[in-house]
This record gives sequence, C-alpha cells and structure tokens, in this order.
Amino acid sequence: MTTPAIITVAITGSVPKKENNPAVPITVAEQVESTQAAFEAGATLAHCHVRNDDGSTTSDPEKFAALLEGLRTHCPGMIVQFSTGGRSGKGAERGGMIRLKPDMASLATGSCNFPTRVYDNSPELIDSLAAQMLECGVKPEVEAFDLSMIFSAVEMEKAGKIKGPLHVQFVMGVKNAMPVDRPSFDFYVDTLARLAPDATWTGAGIGRHQKTLVEWSLERGGHVRTGLEDNIRLDKNTLAPSNAALVEQAVDLCAQYDRRPASVAEARRLLGLELQAA
Repeated sequence: MTTPAIITVAITGSVPKKENNPAVPITVAEQVESTQAAFEAGATLAHCHVRNDDGSTTSDPEKFAALLEGLRTHCPGMIVQFSTGGRSGKGAERGGMIRLKPDMASLATGSCNFPTRVYDNSPELIDSLAAQMLECGVKPEVEAFDLSMIFSAVEMEKAGKIKGPLHVQFVMGVKNAMPVDRPSFDFYVDTLARLAPDATWTGAGIGRHQKTLVEWSLERGGHVRTGLEDNIRLDKNTLAPSNAALVEQAVDLCAQYDRRPASVAEARRLLGLELQAA
C-alpha cells in the first residue's frame, strides 16, 4: 500500500442541522473538537464553513479566524481550506475570510442549478475571488459541478489567474447538477489529465453517493472527501456518530484499493503547499 490518498473531511457545511444528526458540529468549539477527532482518524485536509450559534449560515471572518486558530492549535499541520460557497454569503462577502490566509479556499468556476436555487458564480465574482487568493497565497480548490468548470479552471491557470498546478474537486450527486454516473466521472478524470497533466483531484459524492465516490476516486488514483457536510449517515440505516467515523470508513476503503491515508507532509507535498511551521 504505497500510494497515498489525501482524505478531506468536510466538517459541517451549510445545510445539515442537529435535528438531522446530533453529531453535526455548529459552534467553533464543536467544529474544532470534531475536526481534531477526524484528523486523528486520518484526515489531513479540513474543508470549513462557519455557522451562527443557531445553526444558520454565515461568512463572518471573525468566526473563521477563531476556527483557524483552533485548528492550527489542535490539528498541527492539517491543511485548512475555507469555503467561499454561495450558501453562506453574497457577493464580495463570500471572500472576506481569504485575507486570513488559510492554506486553501474553494473556488467554483461557473454556475449551476442546486436543488431549489441557482448556484450563481458570475465571471466577475470568480475573477475577484481568484485574485484575492492569488494575492494572499491561498491555493484554490476548483469546485467542478459540471464539465465546463474544468475547462474554465484550465483557462484561468493559463491566463495567470490561478497559480498552478490545479487542484480540482469533482462534485457529483447534487440534485439538478451533475449526477453520480461512472462514465461521466471517468470522462472528468481523463479530461483533466489531458488538459492539465500535473493537476491533482478529489472526488466528492453527496448523500448516499459519498462512499461510491470514495471508492471510484481511490480506484482511479485520486483523493477523497468525506464528512457530515455531504452525508450524515454511515449507511442507509445508521446515522454517522461523528466526522471521525466517516473518515475511518474512508481509511478502511483505502486498503481495498492498495492505497493508504496521506500523512500531513505527504498531503502538503502533493498539493504544493508549504509545511506548517512548528
């Protein structure tokens, strides 16, 4: 088992609530505790949103700052990635936390339909978020909800708007966006390899498809995402007791595909990130 896989844990997101699963971490303290357990279980990248104490969504930079401080303290070396997603804020406020200089931040490079709304990412907003990331030395994770977003990211790298090599996440299973379809997934992987041979990638499946995308990604040599943001269950009949339990499930799957969880140093090297100072 010599090929490392970066395990991303998406710890809370904007949608799941405690009434859906009591393990969903809401406050900063809960998120730090949940992430630390996931880190100890094998995750080396934390995808982060923040919430108000009532569970509602926010892009409050002060909450992101408190979360970053907690993760730096309790999860040494873990890659911290902030979300600039549209469910948590509008317009420029979606990038208000980039100045805190996390290791990474998400960047959707196009618009698509979500279950009840349009996920609106105008060209102007995309360029603005990318410019802030470039200025602050924050590596984007390109969120690809359809094929066009891969092509857009490649063009942005060629234009100098994104510093390469690219890291792309294929998101599948969001209602009204790209469904979970194996030929489409393989086409994503092959297209990215053709357009950006030095790119890295992660597969993310939503809901019951989370485990499927973990398996497909491990098989094709990519990296994986798990966590309560995307999926609140271990299986059809069992709520996940924690983010760590979902990470443990991904770790167990690694062995079936001759893979192993990447260490902090390996994950940072694979993504071209500096080692965090002690």
